[in-house]
Amino acid sequence: MARITVQEAIEQALAEEMSLDANVLLMGEGVATKRPGLVQAFGGERVRNTPLAEGIIAGTAAGAAAMGLRPVIDLLFAPFLCYAMDELVNSAGKLRYLSGGQFEFPLVALAMTGAGWGVGAQHNHNVEAWFAHAPGLKMVMPSTVADFKGLLKSAIRDPNPVLFFVDIALAYAAGEVPEGEVLVPIGRAATRREGEDLTLIGYAKTVDTCLRAAETLAGEGISAEVIDLRSIKPLDEAAILASVRKTGRAIVVHEASRTCGVGAEVAALVAEHAFDALKAPVLRLTGPDAPTPASYPLEQAFVPQAEAVVAAARRLVR
Repeated sequence: MARITVQEAIEQALAEEMSLDANVLLMGEGVATKRPGLVQAFGGERVRNTPLAEGIIAGTAAGAAAMGLRPVIDLLFAPFLCYAMDELVNSAGKLRYLSGGQFEFPLVALAMTGAGWGVGAQHNHNVEAWFAHAPGLKMVMPSTVADFKGLLKSAIRDPNPVLFFVDIALAYAAGEVPEGEVLVPIGRAATRREGEDLTLIGYAKTVDTCLRAAETLAGEGISAEVIDLRSIKPLDEAAILASVRKTGRAIVVHEASRTCGVGAEVAALVAEHAFDALKAPVLRLTGPDAPTPASYPLEQAFVPQAEAVVAAARRLVR
C-alpha cells in the first residue's frame, strides 16, 4: 500500500492509462502546466493546454472520440460545464445511440465541484444531477484516494462519455492505494461501515460526514450503515435496496441542492422497491436551493454537517 494524495492518484491513473494505450490523450485548461511529468513522459502532442473555451474543448474531444481516440479533458470547475452542454449532452451523450452503435465515445470530462475553497457561486455549483438526467452520460464522484485512481482508470477505458467530478475539499486529501492494478467498476457502490439500525447514503465529501455521524451514533447505541454511492449514474440500485431492506431506515446526504437532486432519485427508488421494509420515511439532508457563498464559514454552513446527520438519525430511530 502507498499513501498518496488525490491529485497524485489522478496523475498515476492518467500515466498508467496513457502508457497502456497510445490513443489516450489529455487536454484542457492548464493541464500541461499542472502536470509537467505527463508532458515529459508523453510529449506535447498528447498533453495539451487549451484556451479557456469549454465548448471548443468538449467538442474537440467528442470528435476525437468518434475517430478512435480516448480524450480526457479538464474543464476546471463544474459550473463551466454550462459552456459545454451542447457538446457533452447533445453530441457525446447521444451520438452513439444515433449512430446505431457504429461509433463509440470514450471521453472523460474532469471538473472540480463542491465547497472547500471559498471560490464563490460561479465556481462552486454542484451540478451532478443535471448530467445524471442526460441520456448516454455516466457520472462518478469518488470519496477515497483509491477510488479516484480506480474509477478514473475505469472511466478512461469505458466506451461511453464519463463525467468525473472531483470534490474540491478532497482534492489534496491523502489515503492508501493498493500496489499494482487498481480498477473500480463504474456503477458499484461501497459499504464503508456495516450497521443494523439505519442506512446513511452519501458520495464525495459527504461520505466522511456520514462516517463521523455513524461514529457518534454508535456511542449512543445506534448502529448506522454507511453506503458510498461513488457512481451517480449508473446508481448501484441493488446495494442501496439491500442496505435499506436490512436497516429499514435511510438518510441520503449530499451537498447539491435538494430539488430534483440525487437524494430525490434514491428516495424514489427506495419508495418504489423497498417500501414494505421501511420503518420510517426516507430523509434527505442537502444543501439549500441557493447559490453558494464565497465566505468560508458561510460555505461550511451551506454543507450538511455530521451534527445534522446525527440529529436526523435520532429522529428516525427514536
